[in-house]
Amino acid sequence: MNICVASGKGGTGKTTVATSLALALQSEQHDVTFLDCDVEEPNGHIFINPDIREIENVFIEVPEIDHTTCTFCGKCADLCAFNALLVAGDSVITFPELCHGCGGCRYFCPAGAVRLTPKKIGTVETGAAGQLRFVRGRLEVGTALSPPLIEAAKKKIMPRGITVIDAPPGTSCPVIASVRGSDFCLLVTEPTLLGLHDLDLAVQMARHLGVPCGVVVNRAQEGWGIIHDYCRRQDLPVLLEIPLSKKIARAYARGVPLVRADKTWHDAFRQLYRAIGEMVAGEGTYCHQR
Repeated sequence: MNICVASGKGGTGKTTVATSLALALQSEQHDVTFLDCDVEEPNGHIFINPDIREIENVFIEVPEIDHTTCTFCGKCADLCAFNALLVAGDSVITFPELCHGCGGCRYFCPAGAVRLTPKKIGTVETGAAGQLRFVRGRLEVGTALSPPLIEAAKKKIMPRGITVIDAPPGTSCPVIASVRGSDFCLLVTEPTLLGLHDLDLAVQMARHLGVPCGVVVNRAQEGWGIIHDYCRRQDLPVLLEIPLSKKIARAYARGVPLVRADKTWHDAFRQLYRAIGEMVAGEGTYCHQR
């Protein structure tokens, strides 16, 4: 089963949940892969401390213009939705940092003046921490295009076993690339008005993609029931609550996973996985942990 851990906003504790879930399942002798798709700023390695064994470069193809055959008709520039090409008189200027690698400029060029050249956008690194398999994407500094790198990282998902995907924050293209095709989307939020606003966006995204979802409330406090009220209205299960705790915050600041800072969380995360499995299987009930 592939479980994507996402959030409508940054700083909700998404990586805390994703790493703890992966480590708790691995301790039960499951075949588990932790896949860090937050490629702009991956930080799962801080908590898992893997031994990286393989690094693979990832490229997209960007246009290069042959000015000896180009007629400067402008069709390539008109076609490009991302303004990666500009025709100015008898010259074509390319902006590789804006190119999304679709290849349409080459396909539609009537003069055959466009050739595609590889441009490195990042790396996919694989390794292990004990029996836990570890994969992460790392975007090149200055590169704005992360979905192709995320897709390259997701190709490392094993056909069997459990994969926990740590998605980027938000609801934009990189998140969609991470969530798409997952069996379940676990949405991490916090009991604030901003957290509620962005949770609603994330729920709409997951439902649009047809991926079933549930909620984890991090930094939960008594008297802040706005997330629960929303989830009841949306018929959305709250699967786990993690309290606002100085002990948890201190462990996080030291890079210590929740399940290692406090062993009692092992059972909570294993029960969370069982609840997700029941929901994916359509068995109806879910377990709400405090």
